[in-house]
Amino acid sequence: MRLGSGTFAACCVVIEVLGVALFLRGFFPVPVRSSSGTEHQAEPPAPEPSAGASSNWTKLPPPLFGKVVIVLIDALRDDFVFGSKGVKFMPYTTYLVEKGASHSFVAEAKPPTVTMPRIKALVTGSLPGFVDIIRNLNSPALLEDNVITQAKAAGKRMIFYGDDTWVKLFPKHFVEYDGTTSFFVSDYTEVDDNVTRHLDKVLKRGDWDVLILHYLGLDHIGHTSGPSSPLIGRKLSEMDGVLVKIHTSLLAEERETLLPNLLVLCADHGMSEAGGHGASSTEEVNTPLIFISSAFERKPGDIRHPKRVQQTDLAATLAVGLGLPIPKHSVGSLLFPIIEGKAMREQLRFLHLNTVQLSKLLRENIPSFKKEPGFQQFKVAERLHANWIRLYLESSNSEVLVSLGAKVRRQYLDTLRTLSLSLSRQVAHYDAYSMAVLVLLLLSIPQALSSEAELDVPLSSPVFSLLFYLTSLALLGLHVMVCTSAGRSCYFCSLPWPAAGVVMLLVSALLCVVASALAKTFLDGKLLRKSPAGSGSRWSELELLILLGTVGHVVSLGASSFIEEEHQTWYFLVNTLCLALCHQVYKNCFPGPDRGLQCCPHMADVCDCVAATLQGRKPGGDGAELWGTHESPASLATRPGHEKWVLLASPWLILACCRLLRPLNQTGVQWAHRPDLGHWLTSSDRKAELSVLAALSLVVLFALVQRRCSRASKIAMALGLLGVYCYRAALGNVLLPWRQGSKDISQGIVEARFVYVFVLGILFTGTRDLLRSQVTTADPKVRAAGLWELHSGLVLLAALLLRPHNLPVLVLGLLIQTVMARCIWKPLRHDAAEVTIMHYWFGQAFFYFQGNSNNVATVDVSAGFVGLSTYVEVPAVFLTAFATYTGPVLWASHLVNFLSSESSSGSALRHACFCYALICSLPVSAYLVLVTSLRYHLFIWSVFSPKLLYEGMHLLITAAVCAFFTAMDQTNTKSQPSSQDPGK
Repeated sequence: MRLGSGTFAACCVVIEVLGVALFLRGFFPVPVRSSSGTEHQAEPPAPEPSAGASSNWTKLPPPLFGKVVIVLIDALRDDFVFGSKGVKFMPYTTYLVEKGASHSFVAEAKPPTVTMPRIKALVTGSLPGFVDIIRNLNSPALLEDNVITQAKAAGKRMIFYGDDTWVKLFPKHFVEYDGTTSFFVSDYTEVDDNVTRHLDKVLKRGDWDVLILHYLGLDHIGHTSGPSSPLIGRKLSEMDGVLVKIHTSLLAEERETLLPNLLVLCADHGMSEAGGHGASSTEEVNTPLIFISSAFERKPGDIRHPKRVQQTDLAATLAVGLGLPIPKHSVGSLLFPIIEGKAMREQLRFLHLNTVQLSKLLRENIPSFKKEPGFQQFKVAERLHANWIRLYLESSNSEVLVSLGAKVRRQYLDTLRTLSLSLSRQVAHYDAYSMAVLVLLLLSIPQALSSEAELDVPLSSPVFSLLFYLTSLALLGLHVMVCTSAGRSCYFCSLPWPAAGVVMLLVSALLCVVASALAKTFLDGKLLRKSPAGSGSRWSELELLILLGTVGHVVSLGASSFIEEEHQTWYFLVNTLCLALCHQVYKNCFPGPDRGLQCCPHMADVCDCVAATLQGRKPGGDGAELWGTHESPASLATRPGHEKWVLLASPWLILACCRLLRPLNQTGVQWAHRPDLGHWLTSSDRKAELSVLAALSLVVLFALVQRRCSRASKIAMALGLLGVYCYRAALGNVLLPWRQGSKDISQGIVEARFVYVFVLGILFTGTRDLLRSQVTTADPKVRAAGLWELHSGLVLLAALLLRPHNLPVLVLGLLIQTVMARCIWKPLRHDAAEVTIMHYWFGQAFFYFQGNSNNVATVDVSAGFVGLSTYVEVPAVFLTAFATYTGPVLWASHLVNFLSSESSSGSALRHACFCYALICSLPVSAYLVLVTSLRYHLFIWSVFSPKLLYEGMHLLITAAVCAFFTAMDQTNTKSQPSSQDPGK
């Protein structure tokens, strides 16, 4: 069976996508939860340690508070309350923290710092898996034991207003609720007004026990404007007023009740300096946690500094405060200051219940739990507690009783800290069996790079060989052994046996095909044989740079610091590439006395020196097919003086563009907090400068794109770019000359949809030309025009979605593409593989130029809601993904355009498809191996896992690009005349 290298590469990427999906299923296993209700089945509470024949306390203690109000302010950082902004904008809250009846803490949230996993941590006390960062888009019902479900089972009447993520997690738990979407980040006013408008009515009623309010406006301001926006102060003042209203109402109601009420102020996560969240920076993980109640007496002069606790501690504390069982899977510790005012026996009872719950969780998750220090401390604490009870029953007023009680309390608190730390370290449960079933099919690379660009892939002989049967039996035996010993703890063991058998047979067949193809290659001697033209060839400086740079980048992924600062790697590589191209241009423009000897004497007109340096390549192969009858590098020396100097200056122009883009957006981790040009442009007093820059960028953008567009597309592009400016002006990002004042015209929905009409029109025109070139005319010019229309439509969409200060990134990217195409790739006659790898490198660099990083917090969520009045999942996800990967997508699109317009056959596209798939597969494959070996690394969840998600998304983009390459290859093949045509 013979396959073209393009088709073969597409098949490789499809198999790799399936393999990576399987790996992610093992690395981020979704826990299996029962829906039968046994998860929340009530268990009798642990009895008090017996002082004799039996215990004296076998029931749960009564609740500490009557009503509980939880105010969760999304993205509220700790310094927004405990810092200077809190003093300025939240005076009432600051007074309660410093002098009022309250206890304040700084609660640390674990990554991923996005809303849904953090809500789960707050109510369950457990640490959600990293895969919840994806499930955050559409939260399923929470079946794990939690405080909300326990409260409903105990007959508590709960009311909720705010983020509808709570309604999705707890669909039948609230007697009254009003959910607002959390993803429409353009709205930071109505989303909070919809919560506050219910307060006056609810606070006057007495038919509820728990009130939960989730405010989203602060988070939305952060996403759109950042933490330095003047809107932050206004929102904090608004939240302070809400707290005044709630606290005053609770205090007034306490006069008629026996138990005090409790007001809890908390946050799900913080906010990075860029306004996003999702990663593990200090600003994202540190959140305020304040308990306000008249039960917390404070003496004059009592200064309490906020203590550092874990966010998971809230679940156990709320459960005790409401008189509920602590959730089964909670790894948090009871916050002792909340119960400090109770009698010693009650304090010890609460601490004992918490340690029993943690020790039981330790026993279920760690086989050698008896050797754990926390379990040993727990046994000591129980013995001391039993002695104290015996002494308490004998004499309740002795000094020995007080001293022993304090000792037991200290022992319990130490035990809680140790147990909680041990359990928090056990969150990484990997499905290693699923991770191991990963097959990457990359066959016979030297053959794929040959001039024929076809592969002999044997299918029938390996499948009917003895090796196939032996491999199948070995894999089936391994499957039986793993699944019978591990039960149904992994994904493959949960599959039906027939389905698992089919998978094993498929894997066996693939392994045998790989072995047969490689064996055939080695036996035929094709890997060792050199062609006469390539026998004296050597690697050029550019080829060595490409090879060493690609391999070096793959190796660098093994270090967390290189992943955090990966942008530095790509900046270095593209700058070095520019210097290497400058050296290559210089050698061709000013050849030495022996320069002509390097070219092949029988192809002086169409010399292919660069392509001939690849080992095993034929001088007349791909180079002739890609460039046809274009001039050779040797002819550069005979060009006119001004043209020669333009060629010499082009690499330096590209280098200057890259240098100009670097200070625009600080990214990474170590220096992301430093001010950059983007922050300067987006400040409120630099709106005029930003407006001029945005207008100039849009004008230059039109000049660069319209050169190959049809007349209708030029008009559509001009109107679309004008709509982009009007959209940004409607949002108040830039100024209009005729607009007076700073009041926004609208929310930009009409303007954005106006631009979408032209984007769709241009894309439709390009698709029509492509179909016409394939079905009717078979004209390469029509196909090239259609591809450029698609490219220009994507450019217009990117201009709409990118922030206005990032428009220069788009402009300089198109400028570099133009300069490289006209002054580098054509004159120097680089082959398809080199052009493809350069496109990949620049695509990766521009991913970071626009401010992205391997930190989830840098994802611009607001781009997903451009032109949307409500949250619609599919377009929001697509727009967010496109805005994030604008650089790689536009460079891949330009690659298709360039090769289609310059090549005279489909060979260049086939080679480009294979090279693109290969260079994208290498880092993904290597990174899977690295992540597997580093899965117990300290930064596995904060550094390596986000990078794994980014690589998985980039692999999907690679699959789409390869599919498009293959489609264009087929189109180009149909449009070429047959070799048997007499007129050829």
